[in-house]
This record gives sequence, structure tokens and C-alpha cells, in this order.
Amino acid sequence: MPFDVISSATMVQRNLPAVWEWFDYRRGLLASLQPNPAHRELARWQDRFEDFTLVTQNVDGLHQAAGSRGVIELHGSIWRARCITCDSRQEIPRSGARPEACFACGDHLRPDVVLFGELLPAGAFELAAEKAAACDLCFVIGTSALVYPAASLPEVALAHGAYLCEVNPERTPLSDSCDEVLTGKAGALLPLLAGC
Repeated sequence: MPFDVISSATMVQRNLPAVWEWFDYRRGLLASLQPNPAHRELARWQDRFEDFTLVTQNVDGLHQAAGSRGVIELHGSIWRARCITCDSRQEIPRSGARPEACFACGDHLRPDVVLFGELLPAGAFELAAEKAAACDLCFVIGTSALVYPAASLPEVALAHGAYLCEVNPERTPLSDSCDEVLTGKAGALLPLLAGC
């Protein structure tokens, strides 16, 4: 079954066990991953700068594992389940079984990630856009700059006068609008900026 079918809002309604089977498999692949030097450097920036916001499209939880706090997760987290009725959220342990039913109401749980055909979590994009509009410096790291609405956040920052720096292995549609483009892997480049 294609990824965009199994990972869709329609499949949650049609075959929730199949959706869980897919996401349980993906969590199994991610469970042994550790944060890379870029994740760890961004966590240090949070302590280094008075006003620092980290927005991610990743669902893997590696920013939090590196020590980042208050991460704005635009696409949710593979390490949480959400009740299909009351919207209550429950953490899924990295080792051990995931919860089978909602602790609050007892109904079914689903992965707390944005699936094809769904909107972003309420308030997540709005908060990210507010932070982008107020920032002085905006780093755009490791993205294709093609997935909207997240791809509009650097545009918001730029429109409000932020200095825009892209860190990516290759150029993106955003590159020509950036004040600075650092070409390479974030894990190699971000630690080099620590002394700046």
C-alpha cells in the first residue's frame, strides 16, 4: 500500500489497526536513532540566546531527545498517541507497548501526527508564524522548502526584516531569497557556528 494511502486521515477511519501497524513499524526503525550534532547544537542555542524558538516538521522527537524544550511540532510526534474522541494525548514509550485506549475516555487512539488530508495542529502554525514575524535571525535547516504551509515561515521572517540563513546539503527554491546559504550537512555546519 502506498505511503500516502496508509498514512492518511481516510485510513484512520477505514482501518486504524493498519495505520498503527505502519506507525509501530516506523517507531521501531526510529527507536535506536540518536540526535546528531545539529540537534545537540540547536539545544545549546536555546540556552545561549534569550529568545529562541525551534519549529520542526520532523516527527521523530530527536530535537527533544537532544534537550530542546518547547519545540513547535508542525506535524506532531510519532512518540504520542491522540484520542479520536476527546483529543487527549498520551506519550508512547521508546521501549514497551503503546497505550491501547485513551486514559481519559477509553476510546481508540491514533498516531499524533499530521496525516495526508489533515490540517496542522490547532495553533502550531499560528504560533510559529508569530515567532517568525518577530525574529531578527531565521535559520532554515535541512528542508526542501517545498512543503506548505511550513515553507512560508521563512517568507514571513524575511517580510518582517529578519536575516535569513539557509543550511542545507543542496540549494532549494528559498536559496535565492536568503541572506546567507551554507551548503552542507547541518550536523557538520551548525557546530562550527558555536563560536560566532
